[in-house]
Amino acid sequence: MFNLISAIEELSGIPSKDITKLLKETDTFTIQFNDSRGCSRQIDIEGLASSLPLHVIAVLLSNGRENFLHLLQSIRLLYSFSDLATRHSRLEQILLDDVKLSEQVIDLVIFMLIVLAQSDQDNYVGRSLPVIHAALVACSFHLLTGYISSQWQDIANVMLAHPKVDIFMDVAFDSVQATFRLLHMELSMLNHNVLCNSSSLCIAEKTANFIFQQCEASLHYLLSLCQQKLFRDRLLKNKELCKNGGILSLTCNILKLIIPECFKESLDVVAAISRLKSRILSILLQLCEAENFSYLDEVAGSQKSLHLAKSITIQILDILKVGFKREAVQAGDSVDRRYPKGFLLLNSLRLADIFSDDSNFRSFFMANAIHVLNEILAVPHQVFLSNWCTVDVHLSEEDGNLEYDPFIAASLALIFQSGSPESILSSASLSSEINFSYHSNFNGIHLVTYGQQRTSYLIKIVANLHCFVPSFCEEEERNLFLKKFHECLLMETSDSSLMHPGDVNTHKAATICENLSSLSNYAASLIPNMLNDEDVQLLRVCKRSCFPRRGES
Repeated sequence: MFNLISAIEELSGIPSKDITKLLKETDTFTIQFNDSRGCSRQIDIEGLASSLPLHVIAVLLSNGRENFLHLLQSIRLLYSFSDLATRHSRLEQILLDDVKLSEQVIDLVIFMLIVLAQSDQDNYVGRSLPVIHAALVACSFHLLTGYISSQWQDIANVMLAHPKVDIFMDVAFDSVQATFRLLHMELSMLNHNVLCNSSSLCIAEKTANFIFQQCEASLHYLLSLCQQKLFRDRLLKNKELCKNGGILSLTCNILKLIIPECFKESLDVVAAISRLKSRILSILLQLCEAENFSYLDEVAGSQKSLHLAKSITIQILDILKVGFKREAVQAGDSVDRRYPKGFLLLNSLRLADIFSDDSNFRSFFMANAIHVLNEILAVPHQVFLSNWCTVDVHLSEEDGNLEYDPFIAASLALIFQSGSPESILSSASLSSEINFSYHSNFNGIHLVTYGQQRTSYLIKIVANLHCFVPSFCEEEERNLFLKKFHECLLMETSDSSLMHPGDVNTHKAATICENLSSLSNYAASLIPNMLNDEDVQLLRVCKRSCFPRRGES
């Protein structure tokens, strides 16, 4: 027998199916194999499995930051043991049925996330830290799936019953935040190295895509927990994450991700960044749409959070502006299902609907949304009809679920760290065991539903901004949206030498009027499933008021 650290290092690289074969060769739970040096070794699987969680906790409490590689090896082995337990009743009793060991695993995950949450920019040394850090965060989350349950509701209930549940929530989001801080720095470095010809584009793209996958796996885990009502309700009461803007800060950080110059032509990178933004907006939607609690009221009660929320509003409007402008140019093109980008536009529209209808943000949203709405409504009429007034929307968004395997993720992260990227890409064994590509199970919304949803959100936004309720609104807000919309048309033509001050671009105004008319007519078909009568009436009033017919005032 040899020491625990060496045992973890040697055994963690063996897939669970191969450990199963070794177990079949013995009547006991002591396996014999040749280590990396060719020496014959014996390991007591039962003893190692039962002692591993406490060993990892001890490492974390002593000098966790200095042992990331050993921690990742340990996490990989823990995952292999949980997989083994599903096929060996004796291991199942030790690992999955032992309440004490399950509690140790939960404590391990919490301590791990505490350490990872503190790994900020000051710890950025070399190219391997972002890779290792991202993998550790994602793999740590998935230990809960392996040792508690594969059902999200069960995981949520167990964590809610844990005395450190609030700490878990804090460090879960903080550790992901730290990963994205490192990602920003890594993308900048990769871009610099490629443009300076000190690194190949292929290697840089593989590195970036691996980190994206880990980030996406972590965000998906957080989203799945937030979709459980009891967990979400507890999260909304977390002062640091909600009132003080912890989740908003993470959202801002992710929405600020830009596509590096060297990756502009990479469909993988473009799609991955879009999915990450879509995932964090989905989490934000879970909070904003929660019943019996006003998340935005909570946010508005803090100047820091209010500032972050307004920044997110600007970023969402920019996403809509860029996205729909691209759609107008790409009319007739089809979506490449190999590179799902997530429901970024749809989620942005949903949040825009919420912000436009909230008293804390309505005025700010209106002031910044006018130009975006103006551009959406000013596209050529046939393009507008094909994008907004039909159930046959050809440019729908696609989403996908990452098929995440913690063993493969940890293995790849360790290989990245152990040698040069060139040796990684040329490794024959790597290419057969680890696939860099994005695996997805497409779960896109039906085209009809997708088209109806996005159109309904556009109509709701216009209706929200034009709506005037005397008991809630100030008198100066009456018809404010129409005034600002008209001012926007004036501003866009004021620089033209061919027009007098106060003139409106008649061609653009005519296009907007025609598009609003078509939108009003189409809106009736969305009642009652997507819209109510009031939304449609407000849209029609807005259209008539903004562009009255001759003889009308």
